[in-house]
Amino acid sequence: MGSRPFTGDEYVESLRDGRSVYLYGDRVKDVTAHPAFHNAVRMTARLYDALHDPELSPDLTTATDSGDGYTHRFFTTPHDAEDLVAAQQAITGWARISYGWLGRSPDYKASFLGTLGANAEFYEPFADNARRWYREAQEKVLYWNHAIVHPPVDRTLPPDQAADVFIHVEQETDAGVVVSGAKVVATGSALTHHNFIAHYGLPVNDAKFALVATVPMDAPGMKLICRTSYAATAAMAGGPFDYPLSSRLDENDTVLVLDKVLIPWENVFIYGDVGKVQMFSGQSGFVERFTFHGCTRLVVKLEFIAGLLARALELTGAQDFRGVQSRLGEVLAWRDLFQALSDAAARTPVPWRGGAVLPNPQYGMAYRWFMQMAYPRVREIVLQDVASGLIAVNSGAADFKNPEVRAHLEKYLRGADGSDAVERAKVMKLLWDAVGTEFGGRHELYERNYAGNHENTRIELLKTQQAGGRVDDYKAFVERCLGEYDLDGWTVPDLSSFRNAGERGSQFLDE
Repeated sequence: MGSRPFTGDEYVESLRDGRSVYLYGDRVKDVTAHPAFHNAVRMTARLYDALHDPELSPDLTTATDSGDGYTHRFFTTPHDAEDLVAAQQAITGWARISYGWLGRSPDYKASFLGTLGANAEFYEPFADNARRWYREAQEKVLYWNHAIVHPPVDRTLPPDQAADVFIHVEQETDAGVVVSGAKVVATGSALTHHNFIAHYGLPVNDAKFALVATVPMDAPGMKLICRTSYAATAAMAGGPFDYPLSSRLDENDTVLVLDKVLIPWENVFIYGDVGKVQMFSGQSGFVERFTFHGCTRLVVKLEFIAGLLARALELTGAQDFRGVQSRLGEVLAWRDLFQALSDAAARTPVPWRGGAVLPNPQYGMAYRWFMQMAYPRVREIVLQDVASGLIAVNSGAADFKNPEVRAHLEKYLRGADGSDAVERAKVMKLLWDAVGTEFGGRHELYERNYAGNHENTRIELLKTQQAGGRVDDYKAFVERCLGEYDLDGWTVPDLSSFRNAGERGSQFLDE
């Protein structure tokens, strides 16, 4: 029997490994059963089950490189635009299962894992590790998270002067390297199989910080310290009627702590090579692929928000107001912009190594720039045009079970389109969870920053185009125009200067 991905149940079982996850002062005994993680685990299990669904799997899966099994399409190496369009379709298919709200679904880290086959030589002398992880991740559709940002304890200090905070190698052994330190923000890490450690942003000058590696989530000495759980809060404060997104799609963000964790040599990709660690972002293919994944996923999320906004406007009776219509059209335009960027990235790929291709980074960079404007703007439109409709709702589902209260709710909170109060409240609570709760606020923060801080994304776009010669090309374009005239008039033979016009003034115009 050939290789195949986990089923949903197998994925759930794989998380019962004794990992050290801490929430509200306690260690979570079983993330698959805890209210903070249970529903998110089950939503992720839906993704794995979809890979085995006869109706869904044709769009989601393809043969493994060995041909002896199948996998999610984005876990394989693309060789042409057709491969990337198929991967785009698979990313979209999975995103629709979570309505676009799982930013760090398993295929997100396939942005890196899917590069390891074609780019293995970059990781010498650990190239065999890259090849092995490419094969294993592909065959099982492993779920990796990553932690690549240093804790913002003191951003004035380089890593070398914050050795007690930043992840670093304490000791080399025959078995591997012993590592300590912390990383943020390990989004969704409690739900995954492995953590990926790398660097992004701050320069690394000391070899002990020059580490790119992976660590299983049950590694002795690894601890995940979770932020507030929106899912647990939803379970205590209401239920799915009141918190339909928070209660099942919370990718809890964590501080990842390594306390003398042994990372075996077979899990190392880069160690001790400062230059290679600094080149990782530009040479790994990860940036080109994660921006492609993020842009494709965001399209689905914006489709969901647009549909939800349109429904809410019908319920409040504002759908025919001219200004409201223009702003709903703006939401749709943002959706179409990101769809166009995703399409362009897939259909105009750039050649890479060994016959592989990457999504066109020109459009990925544009996505990083525009997403930081688009998502806050879409949220602003929702808050502006649905306005008090978002909070003119009852406290919870239990109100509808009280006959005395329900009579008033049906009269005063019915929808303008004839919908009853239950339908209106259900839609408004879903929209509020999308934009107004802690869950909704966190998603704006995520879309603003997950692809890089607001200045860095813009600077990287500029530096990339400067390095690729495109800015020089644009300047040369301008120089061509400037070269067609001088103080004495046109310098090209097909245009006439009419030299006497300035001297004769209006007389020339009268002739």
